[in-house]
Amino acid sequence: MGYTWQYYDLILAGIFGSLVVGVFVGQFTSVHPTTAIVGFSFVAAAVMAHGLFVNGPVDAPADLTDEVDVLN
Repeated sequence: MGYTWQYYDLILAGIFGSLVVGVFVGQFTSVHPTTAIVGFSFVAAAVMAHGLFVNGPVDAPADLTDEVDVLN
């Protein structure tokens, strides 16, 4: 059985990808590197916000009250 991409894998890739694009835009265009990295950091923040609040890891707020087994 092979590995399949999940939603949060794509979220992590989107965060990393936006920051890498910011570095490349800052290095290889006339845009100042600090401006490019900060601008694409806002894109990364939007991706994180979507992963946390729009399509969160729980189905309902009641799921947050479930007890977690002790990790050994």
